[in-house]
Amino acid sequence: MEKEYFAHETAVIDKGCEIGKGTKIWHFSHLMTGCKLGENCNIGQNVVVSPQVVLGKNVKVQNNVSIYTGVICEDDIFLGPSMVFTNVVNPRSNVNRRGQYTETIVKRGVSIGANATIVCGHNIGAFAFIGAGAVVTKEVLPYALVVGNPARQVGWMSEYGHRLHFDKDGMAVCPESKEKYQLIDGKVNRVC
Repeated sequence: MEKEYFAHETAVIDKGCEIGKGTKIWHFSHLMTGCKLGENCNIGQNVVVSPQVVLGKNVKVQNNVSIYTGVICEDDIFLGPSMVFTNVVNPRSNVNRRGQYTETIVKRGVSIGANATIVCGHNIGAFAFIGAGAVVTKEVLPYALVVGNPARQVGWMSEYGHRLHFDKDGMAVCPESKEKYQLIDGKVNRVC
């Protein structure tokens, strides 16, 4: 049976990986046993995908990214160059904590900037935007724009990745898609 994905000859793919149709795996990347990649993912150079990691459809992983056990990424996610997820809250070299990994869920449509760090156990809401170099140490709301170390929310983003500016009635319009958004009680929702 012919494989339905592309893997560069230098990529290492352990037995027991599930790889969706149309996915591309580039130079020197390592997919470890038990990871699952959806259709049309792109795995850049020098990426590590650990056991039990789940990537949905159309996840774009840039070069030098580490995705450790406990991470679940839904569909349409962008993981910027050299960003990293952690999976142990209190790592120590002399204490074996294998199997004590903390889960992190990244919801649909999230973008995570270059060199960002996501500390394990802090989920990221749909369409949130994590700025380059941010260190996420708490939950991130859907559509939130967070930056800095530690990351703090500085605004809201549309599903197309544009900063939202709300009027006095709590309404905003994406300049590209023209989709409308509403801000109520500190939460954003797209208005159909």
